[in-house]
Amino acid sequence: MKTRDFYYELPEELIAQDPISDRSGSRLLVLDKKTGNIEHKIFKNIKDYLKKGDCLVLNNTRVIPARLFGTKIPTGAKIEFLLLKRVEKDIWEVILRPGRRALKGCEVEFGDGELKAKVIDVLDSGNRLVEFYYDGLFENVLDKLGQMPLPPYITHKLEDKERYQTVYSKIKGSAAAPTAGLHFTNELLEEIKNMGVNIAYITLHVGLGTFRPVKVDDVTKHKMHSEYYSIDKENADIINNAKRNGGRIISVGTTSTRVLETVADQDGILKEECGNTEIFIYPPYKFKIVDCLITNFHLPESTLLMLVSSLAGKENIDNAYKIAVEERYRFFSFGDAMFIC
Repeated sequence: MKTRDFYYELPEELIAQDPISDRSGSRLLVLDKKTGNIEHKIFKNIKDYLKKGDCLVLNNTRVIPARLFGTKIPTGAKIEFLLLKRVEKDIWEVILRPGRRALKGCEVEFGDGELKAKVIDVLDSGNRLVEFYYDGLFENVLDKLGQMPLPPYITHKLEDKERYQTVYSKIKGSAAAPTAGLHFTNELLEEIKNMGVNIAYITLHVGLGTFRPVKVDDVTKHKMHSEYYSIDKENADIINNAKRNGGRIISVGTTSTRVLETVADQDGILKEECGNTEIFIYPPYKFKIVDCLITNFHLPESTLLMLVSSLAGKENIDNAYKIAVEERYRFFSFGDAMFIC
């Protein structure tokens, strides 16, 4: 299977630059993966497609203000840090811009010197391992000095940082939001719960590798980026019980899907687990536990588009995206949603 098989034409004006005022008021394209039938709804109508006994699986990661602007010591040259993931307590893997001269031993300060960093290694990927120095709590310093790391295709300034967080975000660590969950409000989740739908939480800290294009012609040659995940016993039991009792496992986002398919055994049973996943889901992947998926519209030739094509069938996704463009749906992180059922 070739990467170009997952290309589609997208007018630039359909890339959503701002979130809409009502989270649950975005449009919803409902795709029946068995028949290919398509319906056009509003996201809050998702309730009409859920049933008592189903289980909605949400990623409760929280985006950190991972973009830092500093100056090199002693030259004063400007440099940008993008935190990817924490390796140890004060050691992070980061992307530096410009990075070519930020060699091992390079020192940088941020703000009025309340945060300093030293490059301790240059990785094969070109990323750096950096150790930070500060007083107090790192999270507090980062909240003060850092900025939200919006995807590169969003050029507008985000006025309200919480609009790039889900309403159920809890565990800090993501460099990007699990955007399928941005459509939910607390009120909508409460209504869904009152219907008898189970709600379970997992954590996957989204890395910026999710936005990187596949650069090889042969899909099978692509190396997936690694992301940290965890699922506790309580939530594993909620999902297992729903599955055992005939309920559908409805994953909210490709991030939740990657965790579920990483942890599930061949019988679709989960256990308490944490670690790093590099799972790459592309056709003709056979899903072990996920039945349905709530997701946004993804970039051409991306691993995320390959994942949804695996669940819904490539022809169905090709047709759905064609129709979404014709119907002027809004695409990517702040865009509209799709329910594959």
